[in-house]
Amino acid sequence: MIFVRVIGFSVIVLLCYTLFANILPQVQSNPPEDDEPIVAGEMDMAGMLAWGEKLFSGKGTCTLCHNNLGRAPDLLEMDLATAFDERLKDASYAGEAKGQDGAEAIETYLRESMVDPSAYVVAGFGKKGSDDKVSPMPDVSGAPISLSEPQINALIAFLQSRAGVEATVSLPEAGDAEADADEEDDEGPAETAEAAIEKFTCGACHDLAGSGADTGPKLNGTGKRLGLEGLRKAILEPNADIAKGFEADTMPPDYAEQMRISELNLIVDYLMNLPEGGGQ
Repeated sequence: MIFVRVIGFSVIVLLCYTLFANILPQVQSNPPEDDEPIVAGEMDMAGMLAWGEKLFSGKGTCTLCHNNLGRAPDLLEMDLATAFDERLKDASYAGEAKGQDGAEAIETYLRESMVDPSAYVVAGFGKKGSDDKVSPMPDVSGAPISLSEPQINALIAFLQSRAGVEATVSLPEAGDAEADADEEDDEGPAETAEAAIEKFTCGACHDLAGSGADTGPKLNGTGKRLGLEGLRKAILEPNADIAKGFEADTMPPDYAEQMRISELNLIVDYLMNLPEGGGQ
């Protein structure tokens, strides 16, 4: 009899909870709607400028070096109009913009600085030992950054606007590939080590997959030297131990916030298996 009463009481309590839960207002969470992709042929210059600004701090990885840490000119803080004028008038400048004027010259200079950065190196910002003849910046149209021509145009338009001149780049045409202003957003976790390395542009500073970069140290054999935990610490706390010959604040300190654990593990496993020497 007691058992029946206990069962009955339990059923009544469950029914009360169910009734109470259904009386409360039901809140439904809907995922935010994706922005409509901006299709080539439909983008105006205002959209181009907004896209360029997003690329500057996103896929273009410009803020990785162009910041207040001194690795490259701080393009968001400096007077770009004056800087561009001085560089184009520099006696050592012999690039494609020589002889051009106004916004057209700035467009040519900016494009050249992105795809052929060693054509003219700003004094004090060349590779060590190069006498400012070789730029540490990679060609952004190639790996690991791999910007398309419309993306490069968007960046140029953004920087022209920052310099206070009219953007002169061509807008994407209907025959171009789709120009999605949100394509550089995170589309989910990287599934392979190579994809993770490309996503976080490791090859822009380290010589990975033949990138030839030397802003950061070579990573061959680091797994043997540092071990799993040492590699994780080097990625998540890059200023804790600085490799000899390199400076602090070169590597972004916020990868702990950017990376998923699975992506960190992919990169660490990849580095653990990099052999000594120059082999990849």
